Amino acid sequence: MKPVEVQPTNADAILPGAQFADAYAVTVAGQNLDAISAAYLAFGRAPAWINRLLQVRNALVAPFRLKAGRMEIGDVSGRIGIFPVLQHSAHQIILGLDDRHLDFRLRVDVADYGTGHQTITASTFVKTHNLFGRAYLRTILPFHRVIVKTMLAQAMRQPTSAR
Repeated sequence: MKPVEVQPTNADAILPGAQFADAYAVTVAGQNLDAISAAYLAFGRAPAWINRLLQVRNALVAPFRLKAGRMEIGDVSGRIGIFPVLQHSAHQIILGLDDRHLDFRLRVDVADYGTGHQTITASTFVKTHNLFGRAYLRTILPFHRVIVKTMLAQAMRQPTSAR
């Protein structure tokens, strides 16, 4: 099953004043994941084409002094991929960055169905601060949707021992 778009929930609880929210979910079988493992499997390592796209993004935004990210293996001590861990529990982890132009949160939830199946939901919340933030968000949205679905699908293909 491919990741599917679902309705994001509790945006104000995650990022008060968020102007953008979306969510994608995928069902996995036989993995027994907690939220940290699910986030690590999905967002801990990016395919090469996403890393190249991120390099282009970093070069383009460098003159604007925006934070640059590098997709590397991360851990719960501070990062998963390029995203700092803000808080986590067994069933939910929140990653995020704040910058001059926008604040960003990625929430990963894991719901266990007791039948060896779990649903992993990745929700994105963005609060822009200025015209540049709104323009930046509008520019990256088509890429964002493809990237989130691609990375979320990784959780279906990787064994939990990859962590």
